Amino acid sequence: MLFDAIILGIVQGLTEFLPISSSAHLRIFGEFLPSAVDPGATFTAITQIGTELAVVVYFWKRIVRIVGQWFRSLTGAVPRNDPDARMGWIVIIGTIPIGVLGFLFQDVIRDTFRNLWLVAIVLIVFGLLLGAADALGRRTRNEEDLTYRDGLLLGLAQSLALIPGVSRSGATTTAGLALGYTRPAAAEVAFLLAVPAVFGSGLYELLHAIKDPGSSVFNGFETAVATGLAFVVGLAVIAFLMQYLKRGSFLPFVIYRVVLGIVLIILLSLGVLQAY
Repeated sequence: MLFDAIILGIVQGLTEFLPISSSAHLRIFGEFLPSAVDPGATFTAITQIGTELAVVVYFWKRIVRIVGQWFRSLTGAVPRNDPDARMGWIVIIGTIPIGVLGFLFQDVIRDTFRNLWLVAIVLIVFGLLLGAADALGRRTRNEEDLTYRDGLLLGLAQSLALIPGVSRSGATTTAGLALGYTRPAAAEVAFLLAVPAVFGSGLYELLHAIKDPGSSVFNGFETAVATGLAFVVGLAVIAFLMQYLKRGSFLPFVIYRVVLGIVLIILLSLGVLQAY
């Protein structure tokens, strides 16, 4: 099982920040590994701690500034409309939807949402939505233009990522592009918005795994190795994506999502894969 965990950790790192859904890839890749098993929501959430640590490292100075200015705004040391203080509030507001929905529907997330038919359809539909937003978005707004209303809308979009196949970064970025933000701005806000949500989910599942070791198909050591690999690979992917978006579009990811969804439907139809 260690080999499987290593592969899935690398897959998590490669796919978490690209708008192609890491949870969908873990679900699909699990079917083709020697163990041929769904890694499960618990393993997925815990390994996401690794990729989110990569976000913290990459955006460390920005995050420290946001947190510092947010606290200073509470005491009046800086204006409440300070850009970094406002970003702190926007991250808080944007985290509420996924936190509430994730808690209320955790049983559905662990079971029903992991149906491969649903994953295939969602990959295609949200891939096309990303393509439309990327092609039609004005791309004239930057992070300084971010409002509390936009923060809530981005948070609602992020909550859709509770369904494997949607993609946390993809859904939030799609919403950002639809609201008129530039590609780099939409992606960076998506990364920052995910930090508390992913850490919260990962730590919750980690405690769940400690209390109930049988809740995950992988043991603690295997999960730790996968999480560490996800951090290393994820850090490299963030650096690549932020540079790529300065000049490239999301079209390659849209095509990839649609093709993967179609291939998945074919494999399910032929009985090569089972929905659960």
